[in-house]
Amino acid sequence: MRADFPDFRLGKVLATSFTGTLSERHGDAVERIPTPHRLVDWLAVNGLTVDSCTPAQLDLARELRESIHAAATAAAIQDALPASAVQVINDRSVQGRAAPILTPEGERRWRLSSASRVEDALGVIAADAISVIAGERDGKLALCASPTCRAAFFDTSQSRTRKWCDMNTCGNRQKKARFNANHRKGTRSAE
Repeated sequence: MRADFPDFRLGKVLATSFTGTLSERHGDAVERIPTPHRLVDWLAVNGLTVDSCTPAQLDLARELRESIHAAATAAAIQDALPASAVQVINDRSVQGRAAPILTPEGERRWRLSSASRVEDALGVIAADAISVIAGERDGKLALCASPTCRAAFFDTSQSRTRKWCDMNTCGNRQKKARFNANHRKGTRSAE
């Protein structure tokens, strides 16, 4: 991976991890796949290796990302799913021709129809989004409590009360802000 780009925020759920390639949506947005090659990098990290990506394929990926984010956000707040987002997710799902395969270690991997089929990889991501948004998996969709983030994430914690999309970023940032505010209050009270 290239050091001149922001790190990926990797989660355990493919679809919501993909929406995390654009973070801080309500603050200073951070685009983590600004170039076609960066999408190739993200896909490789997530077991969907492709040889190349065109600018048009990057546009398709971003459209899917935003559609998953819109649908997951609506599902998290129990609102109607946006029809246009549902259409994009469904279109990407049926356009992909990836097949799940079983490794000798007993793990599932994805075989794409060819090494340059970004559309196959997007189909896998769309299918994952469908299973999450449709409620087929054990967990619940929630929104990050950070006012600048508000990312949709899939909460699989036992209590289903997780507040942050990522504890190492949003959670720590909010805890640090709360600590500093309490520290300032304590300093003023001592004066």
